[in-house]
Amino acid sequence: MSNIITLPSLRVNPDNVNHHLWNNNGTWFLHYTVYPTPFTKERIRRSLGTKNVEVARERRDAFFLQLTGQKTAQPNRQTAVA
Repeated sequence: MSNIITLPSLRVNPDNVNHHLWNNNGTWFLHYTVYPTPFTKERIRRSLGTKNVEVARERRDAFFLQLTGQKTAQPNRQTAVA
């Protein structure tokens, strides 16, 4: 039996308010990488179903909060327009 515990880890560049966001022909996608085993990785792209970057940021933040098991968002200290 394995005693390995996997926890989500997230790399974020604080200078980039659009981290993990990708614009594909006007529609915003969430783009991230998972490592199912120590020897493999998988790139994931999920449509956020919006053409509005502010809505895309909110949906991205909600996704990562759900992933980490947190219930409420921290106040966004950085408000910048890309």
